[in-house]
Amino acid sequence: MSNERSRNNDGEYRRKRSDTKVQNLKEQYPEFEGVNGNTHLGTLKDKFDTDSLDGVRRALKDGKK
Repeated sequence: MSNERSRNNDGEYRRKRSDTKVQNLKEQYPEFEGVNGNTHLGTLKDKFDTDSLDGVRRALKDGKK
């Protein structure tokens, strides 16, 4: 099994589910280290006003809290 996320038929990455817990993202994405592991990705998407995992990662890298 690859560590890379899978793509849909159009070649774009599939969207990460909003009910994914941060604890499952910490191994692959170090930006989530300071976030409570029980937090859902959807909560962070709402907080940072974005609709993607990459948007949340960028916001965490920029130090937005």
